[in-house]
Amino acid sequence: MMHANEYIESLFSFINNSPTPFHAAANGAALLSANGFQRLRETDRWSNLSSGAYYVLRNDASLIAFSLNDRLQQGLPLRMAGAHTDSPGLKVKPNPLQQRQGCVQMGVEVYGGALLAPWFDRDLSLAGRVSWRCRDGHLHCGLIDCKRPVAIIPSLAIHLDREVNSKRSIDKQTDLIPLLMLSNEKASPDFKKLLIDQLVADNPNASEAEVLDFDLFLYDTQPLAQTGWHNEFITGARLDNLLSCHALLHALIRSDNRHNSLIVLNDHEEVGSVSTAGAQGPFLKDILERLIPDPVVRRQTLAGSLFISVDNAHAVHPNFIGKHDPEHLPLLNHGPVVKTNANQRYATNGLTASLFRLFCQRAEIPCQQFVMRNDLACGSTIGPLTAAELGVPTVDIGIPQLAMHSIRETAGRLDGWYLLRVMTAIFAAGDDALRCPEVGLP
Repeated sequence: MMHANEYIESLFSFINNSPTPFHAAANGAALLSANGFQRLRETDRWSNLSSGAYYVLRNDASLIAFSLNDRLQQGLPLRMAGAHTDSPGLKVKPNPLQQRQGCVQMGVEVYGGALLAPWFDRDLSLAGRVSWRCRDGHLHCGLIDCKRPVAIIPSLAIHLDREVNSKRSIDKQTDLIPLLMLSNEKASPDFKKLLIDQLVADNPNASEAEVLDFDLFLYDTQPLAQTGWHNEFITGARLDNLLSCHALLHALIRSDNRHNSLIVLNDHEEVGSVSTAGAQGPFLKDILERLIPDPVVRRQTLAGSLFISVDNAHAVHPNFIGKHDPEHLPLLNHGPVVKTNANQRYATNGLTASLFRLFCQRAEIPCQQFVMRNDLACGSTIGPLTAAELGVPTVDIGIPQLAMHSIRETAGRLDGWYLLRVMTAIFAAGDDALRCPEVGLP
């Protein structure tokens, strides 16, 4: 098992180098490949795989990885877990550049339910996927990451808005326009041409390329940090939910390949999961149908399996204790949180929660509970979507964090390590350890 300090170093490297879902999936794939996982392509013909370890990418931003034994067709359980690769942020518009008062600005869309105020006055870089045509006329695509600060959204001086600290509102269309450069030209520059140098730097095969389109995001260049007097906290961007992705990847790699285990890292969770690569799309179902072609055996397998939806939970904020149910106050560095909701915003039930708690006990880590106040709307995860689509018993869990959906979030230093330990224990567990007791009327 990875030591706590080694875990922090690995986590920071993964998140700092994954500014977009595309980079997160690529880094996950590279980690899997380095540990003996073989890539499969959906365009190839494959089924009835031999025992081993494999992974599949979809749209360069979602990933499914699994380890198999030779008894998969016998209806033995799958240890399954899922997280998401995307985070709320600012996505670059197709025709982004506009020029006013000698300033070239870049139009962006708000992706997901982002906390907007923290985006002001931050050093922002640009990363994502670019598609281009080379001289041979063929279409290519690759990732870019500027790494350095290239944009900023300056705040309006308080002298020009004296009520900013009491009555501030943010207009997504007019206030969130990053400053990219200065120019004395009358027309805005061609944004696609501006991308060429970075594209070639990150993709040498793109020399003399014509950029056709892109999926680009802004991100904060400040790296993750350990903070607090005793380094109790970790702070940084995209803890929700790359911390969970990192834990699932490393738990799967460290699991015993004699057991059937699978992880799915979906894109587009923050915008509803309705896409070819999202949890409400067919990605996981498609892969399972290829792994277990017989529908009866597949149904047997899923009925006896467990799916763990891993997505960060709301830690109690010491300044806003009243925002939590008084009997459900998750604390930082006190272990992963089981999330429940009577209206099925989370897929947890008493049996699946008990099974997860049992694994926490066996891994000798603490476990907490969260339920939303009755007078506040509850968020959701990929858990209910996956449970409804597959009919698999599901539990929603996650580490507690503060400042969820901010450009810089806060979590406990130990909680991700706890999560890694319990997920490793689940993937390594024998078949009998996954079974819930049968429930039925006499």
